[in-house]
Amino acid sequence: MAGEAQKTGNKNEKVGQVVSAKMSKTIVVEVTRRVPHPLYKRIVTKRKKFYAHDEQSQAKVGDVVRIVECRPLSRLKRWQLGEIVRKAVDTGVDRGALEAAGAAPEIRKKGAGRKS
Repeated sequence: MAGEAQKTGNKNEKVGQVVSAKMSKTIVVEVTRRVPHPLYKRIVTKRKKFYAHDEQSQAKVGDVVRIVECRPLSRLKRWQLGEIVRKAVDTGVDRGALEAAGAAPEIRKKGAGRKS
């Protein structure tokens, strides 16, 4: 008994996209699945949101992540971050870098440039 490896059960895993990372150590993951409608057999997309624990707060909005089932951590959290499958593309523009390069876009006032 003491020499045997301890048997662990298989944990349920899901892959989804992070839709919110505003909470402390918590992310909201939206899992999408395509299933046939029970009566009409048309393929429909079903979405469900899961709250997952992210200890290092490493997941950002738009990342595709794998979450693993765990013991209840709070009223809503029953999952924890397993791994980040794909990082989101950062499309944010750093205005400080643009201004330093002299390429800051001009901000026009509403109605400016119209001919009356």
